[in-house]
Amino acid sequence: MELTRWQGRWLALVGIMLLAFTLRVAVTDVTPLIGTITRDVPLNATTTGLLGMLPPVAFAVFGALTPVLLRRISGEWLAVLAMVVSIIGQVGRALTSGTTVFLTLSVLAVAGLGVGNVLLPPLVKKYFPDAIGLVTALYVTILALSTAVPPLVAVPLAEATDWRISTGAWAIACLVAAVPWLALARGRGAGPDVAVVRAPDAQIPTGELPAVEQRVVEQAGVEQPVSRAPATVVKPWRSPLAWGLVAMMGFTSFNTFSMFTWLPQIVQDAGLDRAGGGAMLSLFAFIGMPLSLIVPVLAARMRNPFPLCLIGVVTYAAGYLGLLGASASTVWWWVCLMGVGQASFPLALVLINLRTRTYRGAQALSGFAQGLGYAFASLGPLFVGIVHEATGGWLVPVLLLCGGLVIVAVGGAVCCRPRTLEDELGLPAAHR
Repeated sequence: MELTRWQGRWLALVGIMLLAFTLRVAVTDVTPLIGTITRDVPLNATTTGLLGMLPPVAFAVFGALTPVLLRRISGEWLAVLAMVVSIIGQVGRALTSGTTVFLTLSVLAVAGLGVGNVLLPPLVKKYFPDAIGLVTALYVTILALSTAVPPLVAVPLAEATDWRISTGAWAIACLVAAVPWLALARGRGAGPDVAVVRAPDAQIPTGELPAVEQRVVEQAGVEQPVSRAPATVVKPWRSPLAWGLVAMMGFTSFNTFSMFTWLPQIVQDAGLDRAGGGAMLSLFAFIGMPLSLIVPVLAARMRNPFPLCLIGVVTYAAGYLGLLGASASTVWWWVCLMGVGQASFPLALVLINLRTRTYRGAQALSGFAQGLGYAFASLGPLFVGIVHEATGGWLVPVLLLCGGLVIVAVGGAVCCRPRTLEDELGLPAAHR
């Protein structure tokens, strides 16, 4: 089945948005229900910390594997496979009552999402090289929506039905997201992706793109490998830019995943009930939505978008410090400030494409930054849980999180500087 130019582009746009919507539902749908789930699945403070640690660990491991998989199968087929794996994990854990099995299936549920995390930036570069900032803004906004909606509806749905239905129902989103990628995969074949050439200027109009990339845009979904860049192995670990992006993305996620796990408990200790804890987690995520729409577009227009990173660091820290002394009536204000602090995450995602010239470069940088970044992020929920249990309060955990924000600022200063991964690695011109 052959797809026309516009069929391919529209299917890709729909597929990118649906895929983005799935990438957090298996993470944030469980946290507000921990107390309810514990009645059927024994979970103590340590295993709850491990549960919070599992998503970023899986994101790290499977994100790092994604560039390797992309050398063997296309991004379209890999997106389908990722959704199938996540469906199995989400449905399976909703049916179990054993702690070990629940944790294992939770890994499977988020493994596919870890692949999807890394797939999205290069897929944007492949299908929309002429609109990187806009499409990134749209999909990161959808990603924020998928973070906010599950905790908001998890408790009411569980109370109306059962926690198993409340957590397992989100597998439907993965099933729907697989459909456009299956259509695109069948329309272009199952081979590995072509190394698409990218022009230095991200804002070049479609009609002025290099020949190979022009053809990808015109034949999106059915491009032919009429010209292939040399099989140069991109080694991002040799680039300061890549390490800066790891630091910014990793320790932004270190803070965010810690909040996904512990924010409901923090605000409950401030006087809110269980439903209020879920509402504050949703508020935290919802505040990130307008930032997700604005930050990538602004970053694409700025030579050095470091001020956006700095705004995120300062507001995150201010929110933390205010939360320490907050009452039940004022906690929402500090949660809003913390939500603004998430600005550095969409900035990191758009920089994957803005700081690379090629499709292969975007694949390599996405896998490296997200794989290693989520490895650092995985330590957040566990460390916060251990420190909280040891100290009996939230002061020391908050200081730990603020230390992570300092690393975000340093990494942002490095990766926001106007240069590309390929330039730093000295890759041959034919690869650019």
